[in-house]
Amino acid sequence: MLVYYVLIALLVVLVVIFAYSHLQQKRLARKMQQLADEAESSKQQTLAEQHHIQQLKQEMTNNIAHELKTPVSSIRGYLEILLGDKPVSPEQQHYFLQRSYAQVLRLSNLISDVALINKMEEGHDLFSKEEVAVRQVVDDAVRDLESALENKHIDVEDRLDGNIHLYANKDLLYAIFRNLLENVAEHAGEDLRVVIESYKEDANYCYFHFYDNGRGVDNQYLSHIFDRFLRIDEGRSRQLGGSGLGLAIVKHSVLFHGGEIYAKNRDEGGLEFFFSLKRS
Repeated sequence: MLVYYVLIALLVVLVVIFAYSHLQQKRLARKMQQLADEAESSKQQTLAEQHHIQQLKQEMTNNIAHELKTPVSSIRGYLEILLGDKPVSPEQQHYFLQRSYAQVLRLSNLISDVALINKMEEGHDLFSKEEVAVRQVVDDAVRDLESALENKHIDVEDRLDGNIHLYANKDLLYAIFRNLLENVAEHAGEDLRVVIESYKEDANYCYFHFYDNGRGVDNQYLSHIFDRFLRIDEGRSRQLGGSGLGLAIVKHSVLFHGGEIYAKNRDEGGLEFFFSLKRS
């Protein structure tokens, strides 16, 4: 009888072990299938991201080629006239050289802007950070654009507190305010006022407001205003010589500093930008 109970107990133990083993195998199979599904999903996501990146690179390459075509063609045309057989007066020579120089500057700005965006996309570790006084950066940008702003009779009202400091990359912080100011000088009109202020602060972020009282932007373009090479007025943009990358650089620089940015037309007229920058 004892042997019988022992055999029964052993049989129960074997059944339990077998059931447990089968359960573990099913769990392991489910886990392996889950990992396989996640791996496949990750693979598909990676492929999709790579395809998207490739599309962006191709689009940017095409845009760059398109942007380079006009200044290169202009320079070539001016030089062909200067080197041609027909006599060119000193006044005409000076004019053609001036126009060629303007196009060279445009090419230089385009190359610099493209290089900056590529560098930001390659990785944040390529940019160092330090404690930066925002008011000083804005003053530098206004001073460097003094001639362009004066030519358009644009007054800049800097309402920033001199005590606002961020742990940031100074060059990218400068690029934000310089490109916003250049956008006003090139597209907003004349006899304008620009206001730069910080309207809110908390433990993690500073919030900035930049606006002008110019012509604003058609609402159909607002959602694309930070797109690369966006030209709302093709002829006017080319005449002014902008690279078409200014506001794209602004957005990239804001994102680099952990913030967000959006633009809207003011009810009073003009365009305004709201953006945040992380303190550290």
